[in-house]
Amino acid sequence: MATVVNTAVGERTGPLDRLRALHAEGRLADAYDEVPGLLSELAAAGDPAGPPAPDLARAGQLLSRLDRDEVLREHPGTETITVAVTGGSTLSGLTAPLTAELARHGLLSKLHEGDYDAWRRDLHNTASEMYDADLALCVLDAEIVFGELPHPWLVEDVQRVTAGKLNLISSLVERYVTRGGGTLVLNTVPLLRGHLRRLVDARSRARLGVIWREFNAGLLRLAVVHERVHVVDLEPLVAAGGPVNEPRLAAYAKVQFGEEILAGYAREVGHLARVLRGRTKKVLVVDLDNTLWDGILGDDGPDGIAAATTYRGEAFGRFQKAVGQLGAQGVLLAVCSKNDIEPVRAVLREHPDMALRESDFVQVTANWEPKDRNLLEIAQRLNLGVDSFVFADDSPFECGLVSRSLPGVAVVRLDEEPALHVERLLADGWFDVRELTAEDRARPTQYRTEVARQDLLEGSDSMEDYLAELGVEVTLSPPRDHEIARVSQVTLRTNQFNLTTERLQQADVRDLHESSDGLVLAIRSADRFGDNGLVGAVLVSGVGTDGGAAGGWHIDNMLLSCRVFARGIEQACLAAVLHEARAQGAAAVYARYRPTAKNHRVRGLYPSLGFAETGEDADGTVSFRYDLTGEHLPTPPAHVRLRTDFTRRSS
Repeated sequence: MATVVNTAVGERTGPLDRLRALHAEGRLADAYDEVPGLLSELAAAGDPAGPPAPDLARAGQLLSRLDRDEVLREHPGTETITVAVTGGSTLSGLTAPLTAELARHGLLSKLHEGDYDAWRRDLHNTASEMYDADLALCVLDAEIVFGELPHPWLVEDVQRVTAGKLNLISSLVERYVTRGGGTLVLNTVPLLRGHLRRLVDARSRARLGVIWREFNAGLLRLAVVHERVHVVDLEPLVAAGGPVNEPRLAAYAKVQFGEEILAGYAREVGHLARVLRGRTKKVLVVDLDNTLWDGILGDDGPDGIAAATTYRGEAFGRFQKAVGQLGAQGVLLAVCSKNDIEPVRAVLREHPDMALRESDFVQVTANWEPKDRNLLEIAQRLNLGVDSFVFADDSPFECGLVSRSLPGVAVVRLDEEPALHVERLLADGWFDVRELTAEDRARPTQYRTEVARQDLLEGSDSMEDYLAELGVEVTLSPPRDHEIARVSQVTLRTNQFNLTTERLQQADVRDLHESSDGLVLAIRSADRFGDNGLVGAVLVSGVGTDGGAAGGWHIDNMLLSCRVFARGIEQACLAAVLHEARAQGAAAVYARYRPTAKNHRVRGLYPSLGFAETGEDADGTVSFRYDLTGEHLPTPPAHVRLRTDFTRRSS
């Protein structure tokens, strides 16, 4: 675990000591920008195959005492999240690990814990904190069933109560998704050994196991049906952690979940919060020697390395397959290794042990330059921010270098035990998404075609010649039903070309799409090298039945994937929106730009098309207006072939 130097006394301290010192000195709010990095070090110290490190919860105890408003005064750009917690048991032990997990991912939390055993009331009462929170956590335990059984009970009683409980939960979920504004989080319910063993015959135990699994399957099915419902499956957490609870605390204090299970649950909620706030990573960069294969290529030669056939080599082969599984689901794979490039390419192309080949990677970088510099160059070639990267390496030095110089990169510290590589890589769910789309699966192929585009650009005499040869085609039209998930994903994951950085879940996109006042326009692009898919969106309100003639159209946001920057697509789409607004009788179109650390490059987009600035808010948000009564409107760039259709469709 990394250490921090205390310059005042010359001592070397760990991250928890650093947090304690800041808290004792009353400077934790001032130094809050250090918190995510310190918590990441604590998380890395834990067992990847088990529950989170206990020190993470201890850090959460300190952070839970922070004055949230003071942190925001000192660090006004800190992203916040509100969380309401309810359930059927005592859940005070969830506060500390949940605070730490959210802070580790850069989210300053405001937690509200409901009353004991108030989950039915809280989910039924639309005025409760659950309905206003970004995340509404309803933590279910086995007592919601066994607490209602007669004494003595039969398996048939369990079947009757679980069926009734599932119907109740389903109706409360329907109520929440209709009236609530956030994401409701439920969980599967572990069946305790103490409940199962109250039945003395094996046949009854088997029947109870079937009934209980059907109950949990019904809970999981709620997340499939409802877009704003998430169900944490506790079964893997129970398998990886210790006992579900401590019997004495469960009996006397109604604490139905122990510290390890609550810590694992908090970690899963942290992953979900990161997904909902668009913080999903896009690129996995891996080392080679003792990471992707056993051995050092430069010392041992191709015949001396292994990713199969040997005792240790098989563990590396298992890791390669896990990496490949991520790549098959749209994660971009890249190599960053201190090696000579030609031997590396030869191994990736020809070595019989390799489950991954050169074609699986969008970039293979092998040289003797510092790895932080190489990561920046890979990011530049992919036209992505380095904060969308995960870097996996077995060298403590390289991991420390990248952590210090590129704090936005998620660093996976692999150790000398290759059997744990997969667990360490997957422990934090860096690539989790709410729903996998067709564009996700096609992403690696789309990025590989960027090499051909770069070659065309480098061989062109000018940018104008390049764009003319590229043959840009753009379609602007409302999304089909199966594209709603992708539009939501664009709002969640796009940071550079995002005019207001408002994040929309699928239900939010669908509501705007189906409203009489709103218009969702999906941007799709293609060129001579292939189809880029759905690459952006324009979100409009104020359309109304009269075409927005009274108040004008309002462009709430415009987003575009970094893959298709600087090709005239944004100018073509906004010109089309202006023409359509005037055709429907609107006198003006309004727009906003909210500055962030990442979207500065689009600050001048609206003015470049003739929008006039009309004001600036205290938070820096700039308002614009385009007067449609003038004679001339902007036209799409000549090199863009644009097709538009503003008719809503649902198939």
